[in-house]
Amino acid sequence: MEGAESKVLVKWSGREIEIEYGPNETVLDLKNSIYKQTKVKPERQKLLNLKFKGKTPEDCCCLSSLKLKSGFKIMMMGSLEEEIEKVNVEPQDMPEVINDLDIEEEEVAIENQEVYLAKIEKRIKDYEVKILNDLRPDKKLLVLDIDYTLFDHRSSAETGNELMRPYLHEFLTSAYEDYDIVIWSATGMKWIEEKMKLLGVSSHGAYKVAFYLDYLAMISVHIPKYGVLDVKPLGVIWGKFPQFSPKNTIMFDDIRRNFIMNPKNGLRIRPFRQAHLNRGTDQELLKLSKYLKDLAENCDDFSSVNHRHWERYNPKRRR
Repeated sequence: MEGAESKVLVKWSGREIEIEYGPNETVLDLKNSIYKQTKVKPERQKLLNLKFKGKTPEDCCCLSSLKLKSGFKIMMMGSLEEEIEKVNVEPQDMPEVINDLDIEEEEVAIENQEVYLAKIEKRIKDYEVKILNDLRPDKKLLVLDIDYTLFDHRSSAETGNELMRPYLHEFLTSAYEDYDIVIWSATGMKWIEEKMKLLGVSSHGAYKVAFYLDYLAMISVHIPKYGVLDVKPLGVIWGKFPQFSPKNTIMFDDIRRNFIMNPKNGLRIRPFRQAHLNRGTDQELLKLSKYLKDLAENCDDFSSVNHRHWERYNPKRRR
């Protein structure tokens, strides 16, 4: 209808904000509307997936020329002025780790329950994996989460580099020598693709990601103490790609419950949060690079290793 307003959804700092705009409004008008709801100044806003002819549109570009569908989701980066002022001031009494409804794997043993194995079989049958780069013979498998594992997705920042975990590209380059790499996030495929572009992972020349998995590849399990949880069963990958198994697969995730179906193949990585404070000191990926190399060169069965004690792993003792 002529003159009718459309809307977009802006995803920023863990929030999703609805913005309405008219047929004659520009990108700058959109940024001003975003400012009214977020207080992020227009000049500090970076609208990541807003494109005009493959490029970032100018502020004077009319939104109607972008041919956005109503409800189109935009990922925004941008910092509040007070956050910028506080960026180098470390808060007092900051908790070391925020527990995101995590579980203790000893408390639950559900990986062999038929109801959940049937769900995995359904995912193997119905979930379509889009191969991005060929799987290579005789490689191990590394499955990586994104949020708080590779990327602080809730902190405000001006660029992706500010939110990226330190040593990410060095880590992936080293891992790629021995492992095919898979990204598995509990978000939608669109956001996985956008984040991998933002971090420079999808276009890096030193390594390649084999494929992405999104929330549709996950299954729900019920645990009396915790209720219904969505988890990432590695059996979905193993069923689709028989060259991988518990013997040669490891998954990194900042939340232990995500690998509850495969507790012997999961390693809980320390969450990377408050990037502006921690990107100068976090060395988790640097240390894990050595662990992956030691596993690849010295371990015939990854499920035989207690990955909770990865920092004390000594391959010489296993010989």
